[in-house]
Amino acid sequence: MLSDIEISRAARLQPIGEIAAKLSIPPDAVEPYGHFKAKIDLSRVPATGKQGKLILVTAINPTPAGEGKSTTSVGLADALNRVGRQTVLCLREPSLGPCFGTKGGAAGGGYAQVAPMEDINLHFTGDFHAITSAHNLLAAMIDNHVHWGNALGIDVRRIVWRRVLDMNDRALREITQSLGGPANGYPRESGFDITVASEVMAILCLATDLHDLEARLGRIVVAYTRDRRPIMARDLKADGAMAVLLAQAIKPNLVQTLEGNPAFVHGGPFANIAHGCNSVIATRTALALGDYVVTEAGFGADLGAEKFFDIKCRQSGLKPAAAVIVATVRALKMNGGVAKNALGAEDVAAVRRGGVNLARHIENVRMFGVPVVVAINRFDGDSAAELDVIREIAAAQGSEAVLCTHWADGGDGAVPLAEKVAELCDHGAAQFAPLYDDGLSLFEKINTVATRVYRAEEAIADPGVHAQLERWEKAGYGALPVCMAKTQYSFSTDPAKLGAPTGHVVPVREVRLSAGAGFVVAICGEIMTMPGLPRVPAAEAIRFGADGEIEGLF
Repeated sequence: MLSDIEISRAARLQPIGEIAAKLSIPPDAVEPYGHFKAKIDLSRVPATGKQGKLILVTAINPTPAGEGKSTTSVGLADALNRVGRQTVLCLREPSLGPCFGTKGGAAGGGYAQVAPMEDINLHFTGDFHAITSAHNLLAAMIDNHVHWGNALGIDVRRIVWRRVLDMNDRALREITQSLGGPANGYPRESGFDITVASEVMAILCLATDLHDLEARLGRIVVAYTRDRRPIMARDLKADGAMAVLLAQAIKPNLVQTLEGNPAFVHGGPFANIAHGCNSVIATRTALALGDYVVTEAGFGADLGAEKFFDIKCRQSGLKPAAAVIVATVRALKMNGGVAKNALGAEDVAAVRRGGVNLARHIENVRMFGVPVVVAINRFDGDSAAELDVIREIAAAQGSEAVLCTHWADGGDGAVPLAEKVAELCDHGAAQFAPLYDDGLSLFEKINTVATRVYRAEEAIADPGVHAQLERWEKAGYGALPVCMAKTQYSFSTDPAKLGAPTGHVVPVREVRLSAGAGFVVAICGEIMTMPGLPRVPAAEAIRFGADGEIEGLF
């Protein structure tokens, strides 16, 4: 079998203008970045009056065995187009962090990929670099303001704006900056987050247009005075320059699947520490141009889907018509206690034990009023008996599990899934509603997610966290939703607790206000907003081969 990168290179891609024409995007709206990718100038795209049906692809909790959420999203979009439903795909842009860390790439797999794969995984159209630059410009302007007299009275002990970098680098989590004397500013402790965790990334993904983007950037709270008065980016007059840096990045990126179907790849991943959804602009554009839109949210449904529903849909007014939960026999066996090196052997009992994880996710998505179908992403070696167990688990939850072979067969391998998803959408059974009301206190929202989605006994926090949340409520931020940052591997905050744990507690160690993005981040357990590289990073295998082509991306 060919590798993902070999399959991608062998594909005959269509010029990006032809892909745009499939959506009736006029040529003067297409801003090519080479032959096979482009930015779309939405001011030149005429209104169509369409309002397509939105389909969310989510998954069980990830394991080292892999689930294939992006791959399934691509396969489903191709399959829907095969059965005559004009469908647009909306994915998130890969971060360089996991590409060089553990994943080696994030553009789908097998014959269900978006292309050009190498470009998408490496720099793409420069969106993440623009976000990094805008974020760090604001950081530089904060320190510069303090250096030149601090007219705003910023308390340097209460500067909350850290710097970012689109790379996994644990050494930058906590730093001491501005050493070397008065010419270099005031020494203080700070740190770096990965770019996808930046509030600027979230703002880009949630903004409706360039004016909304600039307004949101201006509302970013970067520091406090000694009497705890918030200092915003607009107080430093940084919002305009930041918006200018993002003027190209806010335009959605158009690429194609290997089957020549249109795909918008725009916005940030990482639903464990960010909201993990593609941009509202890309999703709305796709809904206006296609009859169906397939999008994804990061990691398991406890993280990505919850944030998609409670943050993205709440802020944008989007209403999903159906959801797909991706599961694999291998991942459920790992949730059932099987080691990775033993996954090749049939173990029906382990699938059944691990199936509680799938059942929990089905329950949770249905709790939002969205009908659910399970996509079984089939691997070689899956036995008929193991597959039957997944079907039984889905049926017991009032859902249906559909076998998919899109990795090997492209869109043709997901046609049964497409037919079931189209049936759910056309039936119109969705009664979507967010999990909690705006009027709850911020900690009540945190506790609601912890108890209802994670099935925890309760969320807990130190008095300082409670006091900070209360101060934000008094300042007018109480109606914001919450963005939970926790491990992606478990419903709990302990990555070793697989399956569907109950009775645990969710410790909230820190909270961060993202006033511009419009949510409050609750950092739970030991999750880090700047990941580290694994013992053997994928970067070790990425290089140019003897033929001058890139090796190691997958």
